[in-house]
Amino acid sequence: MQKWICTVCRHIYDPSEGDPVNDVPPDTSFEDLLLEWHCPVCEAGKNLFEPYPDPDQRLEEG
Repeated sequence: MQKWICTVCRHIYDPSEGDPVNDVPPDTSFEDLLLEWHCPVCEAGKNLFEPYPDPDQRLEEG
């Protein structure tokens, strides 16, 4: 699943880990997070996250 990164504090949301701080279970995709969900580190809104580039994908593009 796609990882997402907070553009404010650079925290990475990894769906395979979920978000224990906000009671989000593992294997919850970013798209399935509630609109009210926020970064567990800096409390930035979901709209301030962007897709985290997959290192393998960057190698293929380069």
